[in-house]
Amino acid sequence: MRSSGTTPSPRKDRSFPLWVAIRGDDHPKACTGRRLLARGLARKLPLTRPAPLIVLDPYASVVLSRRDRAAARTGGIAVVDCSWNALAERTSRGRPRPGDGGGSHRRLPFLLATNPQHFGRLAELNSAEAFAAALAVLGERSRAEKLLASFHGGPAFFEANSERLRRYASCADSEATLREERKIFGGN
Repeated sequence: MRSSGTTPSPRKDRSFPLWVAIRGDDHPKACTGRRLLARGLARKLPLTRPAPLIVLDPYASVVLSRRDRAAARTGGIAVVDCSWNALAERTSRGRPRPGDGGGSHRRLPFLLATNPQHFGRLAELNSAEAFAAALAVLGERSRAEKLLASFHGGPAFFEANSERLRRYASCADSEATLREERKIFGGN
């Protein structure tokens, strides 16, 4: 019996599905989420979200780690593509963050952005960089490199963050990743 298309069929491959929700408050030409969708590298996040889903959230209290691999493999990894300015404004006013209401929220460990809009800024990654970082931390480095290959600043992302990504990917859990982040950036 064929699927009606509304029920997800079991995945035969072992890769992590990538999901994008577009907020639409950033410049369309700078929107890497739209480009990921157009290139078939990610899928639009449905209203009925797959579970367990990992939502990349820069304000989450838990850091993404290898421990999240099973959830990512089952439900996927999601980003909410929106303007950093609008995100900061909504958060400072106490409004819910985009992406609230489903999934396990995870913050990426600190990395440097190499995209043209935020080059050299700490932790201000675009959606494509965020997916690539998550894939690398979860042990999918070659897929991460392929995903970013056609984006401006993509190859530079791995040059700038190679050692950090290697060290984060070697951490077994969120606490170990957070300790490694502190070592790298000189925190306690």
